Amino acid sequence: MSNTARFAEIAALAGDPGRASMLTGLMDGRALTAGELAQLAGITAQTASSHLMRMTEAGLLQVEKQGRHRYHRLASPAVAQMIESIMQIATPGTPSKTVRTGPRDAALRAGRTCYDHLAGKLGVSIADALVGAGHLELGFDAGELTDSGLSLFDRLGMDIGAIHQKKGRILCRPCLDWSERRPHLAGAIGAALCSHCFDKGWIRRADGTRAVSVTPNGQRHLREALGVNLM
Repeated sequence: MSNTARFAEIAALAGDPGRASMLTGLMDGRALTAGELAQLAGITAQTASSHLMRMTEAGLLQVEKQGRHRYHRLASPAVAQMIESIMQIATPGTPSKTVRTGPRDAALRAGRTCYDHLAGKLGVSIADALVGAGHLELGFDAGELTDSGLSLFDRLGMDIGAIHQKKGRILCRPCLDWSERRPHLAGAIGAALCSHCFDKGWIRRADGTRAVSVTPNGQRHLREALGVNLM
């Protein structure tokens, strides 16, 4: 299949409203059953199964089997990046002087997961704080931790060496935020930092959504460890 034909296939798959609903529903990094995704998209189980099979064959999804259950998740961070980019383009503009971008839900705008890393005001604030303190350098399409950044992550107990060894994953890159329209931190380091915040109880996920909130303990540690002030 030529690159052009492949492009058209992926665009057609992502362009169907039902499939689009299922893809965006997986943007929080969870794995969901066909029944859960059918309910999310408002379609029948039979239609959902057909959609899921086509998206899996095309490389947009991967399936994990546990006992009798089959769970579907996005196949890679590249797929999540594609979906986030489409969301940016699809957000309607307004004729008013103040252009409102991204999701209308205030909780999603404040903080959310973008596949496996942090987005929204929270994610952008973390990236800004790391860059401002000289711990991180972010270019147009790539990023790099400085020596002070490596020391910071070491103090946090995060093994950058182990993170660096993950094959097939960019270590650090900017991801243009859907709502803030400024970069948050993605790549293996962004994913590791997101996991660290969850593991330490600095953030928690809102039920049934990819929105995350910062705990009081997280407010203090993010401020003291990373220089992030969300007030």
